[in-house]
Parts: sequence; structure tokens; C-alpha cells
Amino acid sequence: MARTVGIKDVARTAGVSVGTVSNVINRPDLVSADTRLRVEAAITNLGYVRSESARQLRAGRSRVLALLVLDMGNPFFVDIARGAEKVARENGLMVMVCNSGQDQAEEDEYLAHFTQQQVLGVLLSPVDSARTDTATLQRAGIPVVLVDRGAEIEESCSVSVDDVLGGALAVRHLIESGNERIVFVGGPPSLQQVRNRLTGARQAVADAGLPPEALTVVETQRLDIAAGRDAGQRLLGVAARPTGVFCANDLLALGVLQSLFAMGVRVPDDIALVGYDDIEFAGAAAVPITSVRQPAYRIGRTSAELLIAESLADPAEHEHQRIVYQPELVVRASSMRRHASAR
Repeated sequence: MARTVGIKDVARTAGVSVGTVSNVINRPDLVSADTRLRVEAAITNLGYVRSESARQLRAGRSRVLALLVLDMGNPFFVDIARGAEKVARENGLMVMVCNSGQDQAEEDEYLAHFTQQQVLGVLLSPVDSARTDTATLQRAGIPVVLVDRGAEIEESCSVSVDDVLGGALAVRHLIESGNERIVFVGGPPSLQQVRNRLTGARQAVADAGLPPEALTVVETQRLDIAAGRDAGQRLLGVAARPTGVFCANDLLALGVLQSLFAMGVRVPDDIALVGYDDIEFAGAAAVPITSVRQPAYRIGRTSAELLIAESLADPAEHEHQRIVYQPELVVRASSMRRHASAR
């Protein structure tokens, strides 16, 4: 096995001290042009690659941000990661993206790992904010920014969307389109986003003067297409056949759409359908899906900006911020009936 080339090898080849090589790498303005060229030639010829982990240990500071999301299979979180990565690169940093899979134990393991690795900061979309332990990270001097989740305590910055408003927009649209029997598909209820979207849906029902039973809940344990397919099969088993369905995210809506097609139910003529997130696949579905848009890329950018700012600030002077963006309803064919249907 070939021996790894070290900084001493570069110094020996260039005929300079180790300190001079270090200056060429980290503070080239302190080294004369002739010496810098000689050291750079030695680095190239030897194939020297500096150890970033060793440099971080000496500096006592990582250049890695950790991003822990609920589901990397959801394009919404991919767009968040893209936004965060863009800001990180602009600041000479890297983003380590991890996936909890909506599993609390997985999240706990990752947070412990981030503490051990002394990452610069953590961008976190928690499984259950009531059970998520960010205190250990913060005691270790690692700032945390909650992503796609409003901070319920004053100890963290957060970037989120007004999901109560988003849920209200979706169901208000269904009601205004003539639907008075609506099903909300979503879960698990431990997710704050799901609870808030359901709260907004119920508010829209109440504001329209409809009875509470006008909105039925079909709960899922996950927020993916498979859970949506299963929910779609259960939809027609509720006491009164729904005319409108609001899904807590677009992956669920895609799964519901597949099930309804398989059962010969027409969308939107028999059942109108609305999703949430406005991922690219929603607009590209066989029946383009009406969805509540969240600015995912912008959420990622803003979250990373807040995290970097906090990592550089004096903890005694830093003031946590709660950024809340407004959702937008994007109407497509899945909720626009071509003719009246039975209600």
C-alpha cells in the first residue's frame, strides 16, 4: 500500500520548513513568489492532499454543516438541500445531508454523531419537536436551526411556512369548488406540519359555516406515495363518499391519484384532489395536481444563512430569529371539474 504524502515530504522536496508549506497553503500572501512557486510545484509533483479533518482539529472548528431531513425521497427536501448547499459553497463550507426517515431513533443517532464530529452547525427538520434533543448540541457550542418547522421554544432560529394558512387555502379552494364532503389525508400526527395543515383545514370548514363532520381524517403513518395509495383505497370506505381530498403533501396526493385511477374514480369529476409542497412531479402527473406551494429552495438558503450567522456570532449577543414564509395555492386540473358531479 502506497504511503500517504505528508506536509513534511513537501517541505523536504521544496527545501523549506513545514511552517513555510503551511503558509503557502493557508496564508500565501506571507510567502515570497519564488518560494510559493517552489512549494506549489512540490505539492503538484508529490500529489499532496492536505488532511481537512486534521486541519479542523488544529483549528478547533469544522467547515461542515449538517442537514438532517425527514425524507430525502421527497423532492421538497431535495430543494431545501440545494438551497442550503448553495449558501454553504458561497461561504467556503460543505453540507452533509442525512435522512432520518421519519424515525426518532435514527434522528437521535445522527444528532449524537453531529456532536461527536463537532460540525459547525445543524439544520434540522425534526421528527417530533417534543422529543428532539437539541440541548446537547447547543451545550457543545453547535448552533441548530429548525427547518420547515417553527421553533416552539426560544432557543433556536427557525425557518418555516405558515402551514395553518396553507391548510386553509387548500380546503377553502375545495369548498369554493362545490365540495362539502372533504377528506384530509395525512400523518403521523406527531409531525407539527401535519397538525398545522389539519388545523387550517378545519378552520376553513368552520369559516364556511359547514359542520365539523364535513371534514374526515384518514390518517397515515408516513408521507410517501405508498401511504397515499393505501389511503386512496380507504377513501371510499368512509361513511359518506367524499367529493374532495386534501393531502398533507404531494407524495400522498400522487399515491391517492394512483389508487383512484385503479378503482375507476375520475379526478376531478368524481373526486377533486389537492396536495401540498408543489413538487415538480405534482404538475407532471397524469392529472396535474393542485398544490399548496412552499418556497423550498428559499427555505434552504435562509436556514443556512441563519446558521452561518449564528456560528460566527457571540452567543451572548445573538438573537434567534423565526422566519415564516407565506404559502401559495397553485390551481391545476385535479381540482377543476369539467361538469357538475353528485354531491
